[in-house]
Amino acid sequence: MGIDAAWTSTQPSGVALAVEVPGGWHLRAAASSYGAFCALPERDDRRRPELIADASGALQAANVLAGSPVDLIAVDMPLSRTPIISRRASDDAVSRAYGARWAGTHTPSAVRPGAVSDTLRAAFEQKGYELCTSGLVLRGLVEVYPHPALIEFASAERRLPYKFGNRRSYWPDEPSKVRNLNIFREMKGIASLMENEISGVQAALPELDCEKASGREWKAYEDMLDAIVCAAVGICVLEGRAVPFGDDQSAIWIPMPGCAKRRVEGATV
Repeated sequence: MGIDAAWTSTQPSGVALAVEVPGGWHLRAAASSYGAFCALPERDDRRRPELIADASGALQAANVLAGSPVDLIAVDMPLSRTPIISRRASDDAVSRAYGARWAGTHTPSAVRPGAVSDTLRAAFEQKGYELCTSGLVLRGLVEVYPHPALIEFASAERRLPYKFGNRRSYWPDEPSKVRNLNIFREMKGIASLMENEISGVQAALPELDCEKASGREWKAYEDMLDAIVCAAVGICVLEGRAVPFGDDQSAIWIPMPGCAKRRVEGATV
C-alpha cells in the first residue's frame, strides 16, 4: 500500500494498493484520500471525512480489496523512531545524493509534519507494521520519496516537473494553457512509467481535462499518482531493488539506479 501522506491534519492523503498476481503486480485500487479509499470495498460514493492516519480503516479496506493482509506500507512523509524536530540523517543523505538533481528533501519540523507523522507511525505500528530502516524487508512500514524515485524509474538527469502548484516556476514564460498542458503530459508520462511497474495504472487514474479542471481536481490526480509511485517503490523494497538512505532512526528508501522494469510487447518483465 502506498500513501502520499499530507503533512498537516487538514489535507487529504492519496492511497494506492498494488497486489502481486501471476506475471507481476497489478494496481487493485487508488484514491485521492483515506475516506475515498476506505469507501471503495463498498462502492460507496458518499463523501466521508478525512481521518489522520486512519490505519485501521485503510488496512481493513486494503485487506478486503486485496483478499489478503497488506505486507508493506510505503509512505511519502518523514518518519522516525524518535521525535522529528529538524533535519534527520535521512534528509541529509538524500539531499547529498540528489540535491544537485533538484530532488533534495524538504526540512521537517516539530510542527510539520510533527504530531501528524508520530500519529501515523504509531497507528500502523499498533497494527504490526514496524518502521523499517535497513535490511531485508518482508513486512512493515517504510518511508519513500517520489522525486528521487522517479529520477531512477525514468533514468532522468533531474527531478521531473509534474507538480501543478509549481507550473509557473517550471515554465515562467509560457501562458497558463501551455503550462497546464505541459504538466498533464508529464503526469501521463509518469503514469506510463508506473504502468511498467504495476499494470492497470493508466486505467485507474480519472479523466482530467487539462483546460477545464479545477485546482482541486489537479491536486486529487497528483495525490493519486504520487500514491502509486509510493506503492511502486514499496514493491522495489520487497524485491530488493531499493536502498535506504539514513540511519537506524530514519531512512528514506529509493529505487536502485537501473532498477526500472521495461514493458516489452505488452508484457511486464
